[in-house]
Amino acid sequence: MKLAGISRKEANEKAKQLLGKVNLLDRLEHMPSKLSGGQRQRVSIARALANYPDLILADEPTGNLDSENGKLILDLLEKLHADGHTILMVTHDPELSERASRVVFIRDGQLNDYQPIE
Repeated sequence: MKLAGISRKEANEKAKQLLGKVNLLDRLEHMPSKLSGGQRQRVSIARALANYPDLILADEPTGNLDSENGKLILDLLEKLHADGHTILMVTHDPELSERASRVVFIRDGQLNDYQPIE
């Protein structure tokens, strides 16, 4: 956020807001080494959203998360999409792809079976 010209005070407030969205406000003062893999993944998602990018690239965004936090992240991504952000998510999980508005399969390096979700 510093590179985007955001003041330290505003950046700290924005960071707290984003950590709240990924259910990690209670870990605000913890060093990364004191966080679990799933907590680190949620911090990474919050950090990726810090400058509100138009395009969000998500590679297995729920891979290390329990079902409750996985749903939280998917709900957040859906809200961002509804707010006009483009989400490009890569997953092996068929349940995640069911929540997408468009699915493209890649098999053996080739695009296959484009399936619009209705």
